[in-house]
Amino acid sequence: MLRLATQVKVASRAIPIRALPVLARGLATAAAPVGEEVVHVDLPADVFEAYMLDPPELSYDTEKSRLVSMYKDMATIRRMEMSADALYKAKKIRGFCHMSNGQEAIAVGIENAITKEDDVITSYRCHGFTYMRGASVKEVMGELMGKRCGVSFGKGGSMHMYAPHFYGGNGIVGAQVPLGAGLGFAHHYNGDKNLSFTLYGDGAANQGQVFESFNMAKLWNLPVIFGCENNMYGMGTSTQRSSALTDYYKRGQYIPGLKVDGMNVLATYQAAKFAKEWAANGNGPLVIEFLTYRYSGHSMSDPGTSYRTREEVAEVRSHRDPITHLKQNLLDLGVVTEKDIKGYDKEARKYVDSQVKEADEAPAPEAKMDILFEDVYVPGSEIPVLRGRIRDDSWDFAKKGFAYR
Repeated sequence: MLRLATQVKVASRAIPIRALPVLARGLATAAAPVGEEVVHVDLPADVFEAYMLDPPELSYDTEKSRLVSMYKDMATIRRMEMSADALYKAKKIRGFCHMSNGQEAIAVGIENAITKEDDVITSYRCHGFTYMRGASVKEVMGELMGKRCGVSFGKGGSMHMYAPHFYGGNGIVGAQVPLGAGLGFAHHYNGDKNLSFTLYGDGAANQGQVFESFNMAKLWNLPVIFGCENNMYGMGTSTQRSSALTDYYKRGQYIPGLKVDGMNVLATYQAAKFAKEWAANGNGPLVIEFLTYRYSGHSMSDPGTSYRTREEVAEVRSHRDPITHLKQNLLDLGVVTEKDIKGYDKEARKYVDSQVKEADEAPAPEAKMDILFEDVYVPGSEIPVLRGRIRDDSWDFAKKGFAYR
């Protein structure tokens, strides 16, 4: 079992602390900027398990502002998901909706370790990643409610969200993995130092296209980090009932792997930093298994209690919650105060609630047919007629109407 205790110590430096913007995003840096208060982090010995490689260092320095930003972002994502849950039950969100409550440390840890030029692609449990890649809560919630203010103009819903260098949000189990390998190939072809962080769940880990992507990435030495978010259940099936080998970080066979405590944001951050350096140094692909847990069911139609007990969920909430874990460590070592934490929580609630209100009050899409045919082609590159299901459904882009009516 991976231990969750993490020791954090503040280094003594007589320098002013730079004011932290509310809900600011973190970016990977080689060293703390001048004027930052530095925090020394010591991870316990068993947060990493390595396969065919030496694990990341258990000690590192980072900025106090980054730790605060991590806490704020996780609190914001949690509040956003809770709001989505309430809106779904109020029938303001319809269709598929997959929550990531409990898994916040993965999106936040990764985003703090990579740059905005790196690519991220994931499965349909994508709200937190969309936010961390730069979308506002209003854009995420607007998308869930089918509003034009959404990140996909209300057409994609819960499973199809996008942001700069974020390629979704993909609805087919495992289908994003070969796409992620393609993103890695693009970086390889262009000769840059960026990478593709390609995420999938334990439920997708047995898909054939995952192994095909492993092979191609290794064959061509592509900068692809395959990240398996192992939340213990593929829909309602536990990993032990679906996989002959549940050490998903070893599934790459000829690709080195790393298992990480995915409930510990300080460990996920260090693992993602390690992966970034690994890819930048031309070492090819890497498989990372993030051991995590989802509090909600598979989707909003799943209560999540028929294949696991309420006691199991409560136990994880009580002892492994990623937000509570980071909060307690920061408090114990004096990085923040209880008053600070309450202030951050209040900021997150206020921000999310105001963004949800704006999204809820945003107008519905216009009642015109041409909306359905927007965003199919880059403007100016449209074909004359887009064939429909039948001849009469064909669309004429020039006249913005049906071609044969």
